[in-house]
Amino acid sequence: MLPIHAALPDLIDVLEKGGCAVLTAPPGTGKTTVVPLALADAGLRVVVAEPRRLAVRAAAHRMDVGYTIKGERRTGARKGVEVVTTGVLLQRLQRDQELPGVDVVMIDECHERHLDADTALAFLLDVRETLRPDLRLVAASATADTAPWSRLLGDAPVVSASGVTHPVEIVWAPPARPVVPPHGLRVDPALLAHVADVVRRALATHEGDVLCFLPGVGEITRVAGMLQDLNVLQVHGQAPARVQDAVLRPSSTRRVVLATSVAESSLTVPGVRVVVDSGLAREPRTDHARGLGSLTTVHVSRASADQRAGRAGREGPGTVYRCWTAAAHARLAPHAPPEIALADLTGFALQAACWGAPGAAGLALLDPPPARRDVRRHPHTAHPRRPHPRPRHPGTPGAFRESGVSGRGGRRCGRRARGRRRDSRAGNREGTADGARRRASPPGQSPHRRRPPRRRGRRAPVRAAAPRSGRRPRRDLAQGQARQRPPLAPRGQTPDQGARQGA
Repeated sequence: MLPIHAALPDLIDVLEKGGCAVLTAPPGTGKTTVVPLALADAGLRVVVAEPRRLAVRAAAHRMDVGYTIKGERRTGARKGVEVVTTGVLLQRLQRDQELPGVDVVMIDECHERHLDADTALAFLLDVRETLRPDLRLVAASATADTAPWSRLLGDAPVVSASGVTHPVEIVWAPPARPVVPPHGLRVDPALLAHVADVVRRALATHEGDVLCFLPGVGEITRVAGMLQDLNVLQVHGQAPARVQDAVLRPSSTRRVVLATSVAESSLTVPGVRVVVDSGLAREPRTDHARGLGSLTTVHVSRASADQRAGRAGREGPGTVYRCWTAAAHARLAPHAPPEIALADLTGFALQAACWGAPGAAGLALLDPPPARRDVRRHPHTAHPRRPHPRPRHPGTPGAFRESGVSGRGGRRCGRRARGRRRDSRAGNREGTADGARRRASPPGQSPHRRRPPRRRGRRAPVRAAAPRSGRRPRRDLAQGQARQRPPLAPRGQTPDQGARQGA
């Protein structure tokens, strides 16, 4: 019997009276799989929203219910419960705001503060206030910081479930030499080699399976290549279904599970007694140089580090190896910032505008969008507060500095652009020939004549030059005919003697 069973009567009673509740329970207590089935047994139609596709498949497989993700939909043996991603839930809300046939919506792992989860909860609160007062909402969190969620849901009651935790020993295992800090998507290969060595050290020292946290798929692949002689399983969003099923099943042989942040709270891997934490994670950020959103490698917060360490103490006393020092751990942020404060808000601005709330005005958000990148100033919203700045020519001074491009190429392009603008201004000052040519040209045709293509082939023979003594014939304008001058006399003779000899 899981610890969440003791909190089920209180949760059902709160939903019947108030309609909203905040459920807090540590990972592994059964809040994701036990609560929806209990509500379905009570005669309610439940939709569970998960932040990741991997968590959707895992939860639906354990409950034997249907699930829907982008591009895939499956049905299960048990009816009354459906597991979806928060992105799918947003699309359903945009198509039909009333959500017909749904009695309870459960937002799982809301403490991770994904942008889609915050947006979906704001839309659901709007639907409950205007269209569906009977719609019940449950915000499930794995942390004890539930006061903000309670205020957001209208002072909703908090239902808590405590799990059985075993002591976890912390071993600080930093690299012997300093490594290069992560930048963008790049991680120092020396750190990955050190993580592989720590995994081998943990296998030789302790019992049970080893769960290793790495930032992304590329790092997982590289570390797996260093551990080819071991039973390695790779868990990430692109992993096939057979690998996910193998991870969720107990194994008789020891194994090493290399996973991203998805294994912090969304998945429960059985048999893990040792955790190796690299201390890195991938989070969405806005690239101001390109104006686009991208993933960036960052250091985890202290709350995330505690979540990862707790995976080692689920089934018994465990050990966590942290690949950094205790002094560096004290300098970590206490909590990870919400995605709405750092990520690209283009999709959020479009969702809010389609919902009928441009600028997110009137939406119940736990954290409003930052004022520096307010969605009301976004060019895609219906009524921007400030017009979008006119794009600058790539060669104008300062444009390359704004776009992050520097060097001799940028200065050279700037000189070329300034030369073109100088030539255009000079042409406008010279006269009206260009304007007349533009007025005379038919519509759809360029006013500037193109130079005919150069003929290729054999060149014409060069004609012999005329003797220097002769002169070209000149046309007499009065008579209208060509007049020939007499040829010059040879050297030593006068013009009269030359004329007599020619006669």
